[in-house]
Amino acid sequence: MGLTNSQARFACAASGRSDFLAVRLVLFLCLLSLLSPAALAQPRQVVAIAHRGEHLHHPENTLPAYQEAIRVGADFFEVDVRTTADGKLVLSHEGAVGRRTNGRGDIAKMTFAEVRALDAGIKSGPEFAGTRIPTFDEALDLARDKIGVYVDVKEASAKDLVTHIEEHGMSDHVVIYAGLSLGKEIQKLNPKLKVMPEADSVQNAKHLIERLHLRVIAFDADDFKPEIIRIAKQANAQVYVDRMGKTDSPAGWQSAIDAGADGIQTDHPAELVQYLREKGYKN
Repeated sequence: MGLTNSQARFACAASGRSDFLAVRLVLFLCLLSLLSPAALAQPRQVVAIAHRGEHLHHPENTLPAYQEAIRVGADFFEVDVRTTADGKLVLSHEGAVGRRTNGRGDIAKMTFAEVRALDAGIKSGPEFAGTRIPTFDEALDLARDKIGVYVDVKEASAKDLVTHIEEHGMSDHVVIYAGLSLGKEIQKLNPKLKVMPEADSVQNAKHLIERLHLRVIAFDADDFKPEIIRIAKQANAQVYVDRMGKTDSPAGWQSAIDAGADGIQTDHPAELVQYLREKGYKN
């Protein structure tokens, strides 16, 4: 904030003092009085979201990937939550386990013991052999007091999600990617939780904001458009954008920030964190 005119005149009049330190202080105050509030403003803070943890060098959706996301300074790691046949919440992007493990089958039709017996690390390299598909509880335990959790709900009930989040004291440290119906169920159980549906279109964004009173909205490359971003900003909702693929780079990150992104999901969390710090968007 600049000085008032009277303060500036007083400070500048004192510039004739012989004391060297006083003169330096007065000159600084005179300069400060000329600066506008905009010139003194700091860049807004932008959060870095590690997609499936740091998964380019670690097995995705596993504790080693989440630990690396914490180490490099990400603000959130993203988890994909599914439910086993016997009701346990576990983390896997696909319902079928074949792509990332040494087994076959669908998590929804498998017991927790069957899922837990799989090796979820061997396909990422021998150094990760024996890595298991983690539970939602394990990810929340790991994150507490260290990092936020971006919850992508693949297959789970509102009650189960809310119960686990509350039991781990993480209600203020999660965002939950969910549609309108599930979002309303979650909000009814715990209004403190931030649900985060996809913007999709101007009409849908307006509808979601009206129904859910959103504090954060998710965007991908298809709906990250000025007219939809404007709707979110007018509602004072934060904008978290998925900048995957060719846009997941410094040029793409800056483009997203310039367009209004408050959070960026990335496959390169270490590089994004470094970029945000260098540009003043992250402490």
